[in-house]
Amino acid sequence: MQLASVVTPFDDENLARVAQLGVSAVAIRYPGLELRDLLETRERLSRHGLKIAAIEGELPIQNAILGTANRADDFNSMRQLLAIMGEAQVPICCYNFMPATDWARTDTKVQARGRALTTAFRSSDAQSAASLHSISRTDPIASLSSHEMWSNLYRFLEELLPTAEAAGVALAMHPDDPPLATFGKHARIMNRPEDFDRLLEFSASTSNGICFCQGNFAAMGVDIPATIRRWGKRIRYVHFRDVRGTSDDFIETFHDNGPTDMVAAMKAYRDIGFSGPIRPDHVPQLAGEEQGQPGYTMLGRYFAYGYIRALIQATELPSEQ
Repeated sequence: MQLASVVTPFDDENLARVAQLGVSAVAIRYPGLELRDLLETRERLSRHGLKIAAIEGELPIQNAILGTANRADDFNSMRQLLAIMGEAQVPICCYNFMPATDWARTDTKVQARGRALTTAFRSSDAQSAASLHSISRTDPIASLSSHEMWSNLYRFLEELLPTAEAAGVALAMHPDDPPLATFGKHARIMNRPEDFDRLLEFSASTSNGICFCQGNFAAMGVDIPATIRRWGKRIRYVHFRDVRGTSDDFIETFHDNGPTDMVAAMKAYRDIGFSGPIRPDHVPQLAGEEQGQPGYTMLGRYFAYGYIRALIQATELPSEQ
């Protein structure tokens, strides 16, 4: 397994620190469509002994998700992105299929252990939901049904999987967050294990994979270790986090004090032979970080690195020791 991370802010001091703390790869945001820019980022990371784990977030795919008349532009942009990822040897493109929004919370100031601040979602307060870590999006579609969403996803995969395969890049689907069947005026289609079964059944391509975001699957109420084993090699990327509650009412926890048996989860990744990037996802804001971006400050991430590294070492197979 590769301990990976996002780095915010993305500066040399933070890059040096994460390398010192055992991170080997960094997930980056959408870099644009110029190979030169991606290679510059790769070179910058390499100076710290790091590589690019994945590209995720802010991808040019909203027209494809919504099925607008401009979706061909998105397909062309994504083909170009996948091609330069192949040239730069970036192995994973993590995407979601949430229309007109990104991950959302209704509260970003819930007090956790020691008065650290964490985020929460409650569907009864969804009118006030804050869309976090997202880009400004226009939404020309009145509403989308689940049937239309699945049709748009199939078209997306038909258009892009051949390019992804040729480039040696895995498309890793992230769950809906929160994992609800509808949010706002649109249906959502990636909020149950059966939805991911359907995704994988559409194509057996090794480029058609899953980003296993533990927090979202925990909110769905699944058995986390059993679900990891269910999809095995189709899991290409892991967001390691936990929540307490249900899909319509939950609070994010520290990595070590949520309800999921994290040791059992790590053993399951070992059992399926997972060797890809695993990164701490959203973290609480610690003292002094109260004005930072909820979920994406650094001190809680440092704690998570040590916790994840300990789990990795504690579950090593005898042949790995």
